[in-house]
Amino acid sequence: MRDRLKFLILAVVSFLVCTALPNRGFATGTETEKEPPIDPAPCFAAISANDDDKIASLCGALIDSDKTVKADRIKALIARAGAFSRRDQIDRAIADYDSVLRFDATLADVHNARGELWRKKGDRPKALADFGAAIKLNPDQQAARANYKALAQELERLGALMAVAGKPSFNCATAKRPVEKAICANPELANLDRETNAVNTKVVRDATAASPSAGRARQREQADFLASRNASFGRADYDLQKAMRERLDHLLAVDRY
Repeated sequence: MRDRLKFLILAVVSFLVCTALPNRGFATGTETEKEPPIDPAPCFAAISANDDDKIASLCGALIDSDKTVKADRIKALIARAGAFSRRDQIDRAIADYDSVLRFDATLADVHNARGELWRKKGDRPKALADFGAAIKLNPDQQAARANYKALAQELERLGALMAVAGKPSFNCATAKRPVEKAICANPELANLDRETNAVNTKVVRDATAASPSAGRARQREQADFLASRNASFGRADYDLQKAMRERLDHLLAVDRY
């Protein structure tokens, strides 16, 4: 009995000693080792050196770290977006500018930079919206004002071109000649006729400014082309589109010189 009691006492003491010692052989899984913040200095050095390769790699690590402070992340994102833009990786640059504006939507320069990329992609409405946002945030932002004005004028010209697309230089409602009716029925021929008339008008005006007789000579040249076109149309060997294209190319060559 006494031996049994001694055994129990020894067992309890051994248990208490074991549980009091730290368990160094096993991880509990309740604590995770904390990673230190990434040093922003290498990224900022790459930015100062305009090294796009290092900006893409070093600033990328800074951007992806949850420990990076907001101001450093914005600076890194803007730098990487610029690097992507210079590499013509437009979508990736836009994505970085999107991230910047989610952090701070008041950055006029970033709106303008993203607008330039949207314009490069051919998305004029988004570009115009970004330029407008930049001007609203900073009315003195000259680059955004210039971009907005240029794009607005471009859209106006496109609208004007769309209004006359497929229409010749003459009124199809009063067209009587077979060749004129053929031109009215074909949008490509109609565009060729309108362009030819516009270039010829400029060529005649420029020639007249240099010499009235030279201007009259240019007018006769166009009249001769139209007379030949009207007389030749309908012949099996006559290619109306080819003749009109050659006339336009000739006028464009004259206008260049």
